[in-house]
Amino acid sequence: MNSASSNLTNNATAASGAVSPTAGTPATPVAAAAGNAATPVVSVNTTATTAVPAPAANASPTFSPLYQQIKALITQSLQSGEWKPGELIPSEVELAGRFKVSQGTVRKAIDELAAENLVMRRQGKGTFVSTHHEARAHFRFLRLVPDEGVPHYPESKFIEVKRVRAPADVARLMDLKSGDAVIFIKRVQYFDGVPTIVEELWLPGLIFKGLTAERLVEYKGPMYGLFETEFGTRMIRASEQIRAVCADAGAAQLLNIDLGTPLLSSERVSFTYGDKPVELRRGLYLTSRHHYQNELS
Repeated sequence: MNSASSNLTNNATAASGAVSPTAGTPATPVAAAAGNAATPVVSVNTTATTAVPAPAANASPTFSPLYQQIKALITQSLQSGEWKPGELIPSEVELAGRFKVSQGTVRKAIDELAAENLVMRRQGKGTFVSTHHEARAHFRFLRLVPDEGVPHYPESKFIEVKRVRAPADVARLMDLKSGDAVIFIKRVQYFDGVPTIVEELWLPGLIFKGLTAERLVEYKGPMYGLFETEFGTRMIRASEQIRAVCADAGAAQLLNIDLGTPLLSSERVSFTYGDKPVELRRGLYLTSRHHYQNELS
């Protein structure tokens, strides 16, 4: 197995994001599907109303299904902050009237948004904008669970928090320029008093201006909840790579384990609306009492 460097910088690999939708474009009524541009599922340019030019003279243009256009418009409203995290969004009937489409079309769009954890349906109450403050959201991005007992959130001890210039590999993964300002965070996370995770995080300095060690220490909820509430940045999805490594001297000291102990190494890039990367996180996991759990569907 490879040796895990304490700064975790040897595990960088390229990650890419999709083209983001045009921000700030007001939602407009959507008519029939004919005459509308092809639209990707995650990132949609809602300003396009004509067919994408065909690559060849005999090729036919493709059109986006109507429900995907509605999904794109609702996503745009979420991105612009029209409906805040945790808030109730308009009913399917109201949205159907707003966009001049059928209620079934709206329902299909919301079904996909719910499947992507952008909204959450509550029986008898309506549909709400998802938030990282929900208990179930805490474990969407934390996949290390105990071998015995119920999953619970760890306690954090911050080793270092500082504003630095982005190294080339970090800038590449986060779609920044080399040397751009980033917030660097290093911490150890404890489960039941046992050091289990060493993490290093890089955040865009422009977005997270004002984030300090003092604020991180005093905030008792999940870190993504802090990012959402105070910096207006919500993590939508993440791309992660995992490999097995051996603990080096730095990791062994922080985790109180022997040199060479097997660890799980992860590198994750998290994205907000428009597939914009807003966090790079590299972690070393001790799995003597925990395991990495993922559900495939």
